[in-house]
Amino acid sequence: MLSASNERDAIVRTERGLTIVGTRITLYDVMDYVKAQYPPKFIRGLFDLTEEQINAALAYIETHRTEVETEYQQVLEETEELRKYYEEQNRERVARSAAKPPKPGTEAAWEKLQAAKVHRESRV
Repeated sequence: MLSASNERDAIVRTERGLTIVGTRITLYDVMDYVKAQYPPKFIRGLFDLTEEQINAALAYIETHRTEVETEYQQVLEETEELRKYYEEQNRERVARSAAKPPKPGTEAAWEKLQAAKVHRESRV
């Protein structure tokens, strides 16, 4: 386990939020996987972190749980607002694109894709 000073030195606040030093990975990125109960080894591999970096991130999250949770919820809310905004902005474009016929020569691939989609939706 890292000491409190090493833990603080390994996590910094940037314009992106609480970030693991030497990376562009925020603690909010890590929180998605912590919340989903992924093991630290998986999270470490996913983000290509060192043992020290993942330990520092997890220790910081545990030590400052309330602060990190509050900021994480704000990040999730902002992300959802942005998703809704861009979904609305692109609604017409997506509809036009979906209405276009497949490009010549790709019909077989489209049929296979549609069959897979129907199969997937029937399982739900």
